[in-house]
Amino acid sequence: MFRLTREVRFAINRDDPDPQWEAPPSNSYGGYPSPTGFNTYLTVRVTLRGELEPHSQYLLNIKQIDEAARQAVRRLVPVVRGGDAERFLRELHAVFQERWRERLETVALALSPTLTIGLTRRERSENPVMRLSQKFEFSASHRLHNPAMSDEENRACFGKCNNANGHGHNYEVQVTLAGTGGGGGALVDVPQFERVVAETVIDKFDHKNLNVEVPEFRDLIPSVENIAMVIYRLLKPKFAGGRAQLAAVTVWETPKTWCEYSE
Repeated sequence: MFRLTREVRFAINRDDPDPQWEAPPSNSYGGYPSPTGFNTYLTVRVTLRGELEPHSQYLLNIKQIDEAARQAVRRLVPVVRGGDAERFLRELHAVFQERWRERLETVALALSPTLTIGLTRRERSENPVMRLSQKFEFSASHRLHNPAMSDEENRACFGKCNNANGHGHNYEVQVTLAGTGGGGGALVDVPQFERVVAETVIDKFDHKNLNVEVPEFRDLIPSVENIAMVIYRLLKPKFAGGRAQLAAVTVWETPKTWCEYSE
């Protein structure tokens, strides 16, 4: 199962209406609209679940999430000005649920760097287990290109990510194990766990051209979704049969875009 999260940042400024809405973003990373003076600055995180589109190997093009979020935020500016965070979240959730009902898992609103409220579809578990997650990082380049499509179709689908010479990211990878734990409460030997991930994944991916130097992507588009899946499948047999099994792998392509994969 793929879970793709997209973070959309925006400021509600004093201007009413804000003239920035009439122009494209100047800095999507910093937020759109951009902050001007004292303002209300918020972050929306949308998580979708499902399988990948065959032609793009995306769960969904993140531009569609950005567009839907920004259209909703623009309409809901009066709610934000009124200070009703819960109403804003519920109405925002309704927008995404109407558009992606079967795939929508979570809509969360970050009110500060440490305070988040969210509406999430969760599956119940009668046998809770211990979970341990550790983060790793690697740098790599890739190109998003489907040889079954024309050059024009590829450019329309992938945009700048279809650059013939590729482009790079500083990826973050979170590996999550789940199990019953030991008598002393330790789920795994952490240094050994880290060595397994380093030898199996990080050494294989770090400072590599994924399309060319990593065999798993010779015939597979290295989207963030597929990178999470490949890493999961590389690691899964390494933890089979032990007290802790692989539960999920999450890959951050940028601070605003990440995907979790599990089976």
